[in-house]
Formats: sequence, structure tokens, C-alpha cells
Amino acid sequence: MATASFSMLSVFAAPSAGLGSRNIRNTSQVFSNRNPLVGVRCMAQDDPIKEESPLPSTSATQPQTPLYSPPPISKPKVSTKFGDLLAFSGPAPERINGRLAMVGFVAAIAVELSKGENVFAQISDGGVGWFLGTTALLTLASMVPLFKGIRAESKSKGFMTSDAELWNGRFAMLGLVALAFTEYVKGGTLI
Repeated sequence: MATASFSMLSVFAAPSAGLGSRNIRNTSQVFSNRNPLVGVRCMAQDDPIKEESPLPSTSATQPQTPLYSPPPISKPKVSTKFGDLLAFSGPAPERINGRLAMVGFVAAIAVELSKGENVFAQISDGGVGWFLGTTALLTLASMVPLFKGIRAESKSKGFMTSDAELWNGRFAMLGLVALAFTEYVKGGTLI
């Protein structure tokens, strides 16, 4: 292993010597034929590496300082552009649709229990106005923090997390579609 790595080093270090990986007999020949103009330089990007003091340490308990400390991890900048927020993979569409579906599912069940109307009857009896008003209000309320650069993930702690909200919204979307489909097939109210 050591011979193989030494031969690779000598082939790259002295390409003009014409030595193969198996032809190394005399190590002094390899080092004498080395090209002095070829060099390797390593530079730090942000902070230069701090060198330790050349004085020998007299105390064994002296704390060791690291040569290089990594820069602190900064939060990625989030876009607050309208197009980026409402893009297909943006933070707003699924969250807003989920919130609307949660409100819509609870409202549809509540009206069905109180008045005995199915979803289609609720929409035709003035439900469009309520739907548009609720959509505008929830969309505006959901977009204001996003324009300020605040995401729901940064505010979620404990039991009520942003992932739980997304899953509840997904289930509410499925539930609302299932409710409308079931009432359509049944031809009347679910309850």
C-alpha cells in the first residue's frame, strides 16, 4: 500500500521523469528530478487559519484552542416575493388550501346538522358569497406573515406543529371531497 501511494505521488510530482508505478528503484532519483515550479497552495475562504505559538507549552493543563472554528450557521434567506410564495412548491398554496378545507368541512357538517341541507344545497343557497369572503380573509391572514419572512415552521412547537396543520388540512380536503361525493351518490344529506 505504501509503495503504491509513493509511486502515485512520484508520478504526479515528477511527470517529466517518466517513471512508471512499478519502475521505482531509487528514491533519491525521484526527488532529484522533481520540478521545482510545480506547487500546491491551500487557502481558507472566510477566515485565515490561526497559527499556534511556536513556543513550547510548559503546562500540560493549558486548554487547547482549535485552529479553525467554523462560521456560525446562518438561516437561509426566504423569498418574500408574491410569485415565489404562491408558486406550486411555495409555502402558501397547500397551507391556505388546507386551512380553507378545515373551515369548509366543519362549516358544511355544522350547516348540515342544523338545517339538514347537503353541500350542493348550501352552495346554491348563498354559500358562494360565504366561500369567497372566507377565502379572501384566510388568504390575506396567511399571506401577511409570509410577506414578513415568517414561516409556520419557525413558530411550531409542542403538540401543534406545522406538520400537524398540513396533515389536518390534507385530511380536511379529502373529507370535504368525500362528503360532497357521498352526498351526490346518495342523493341527499349524509346525516
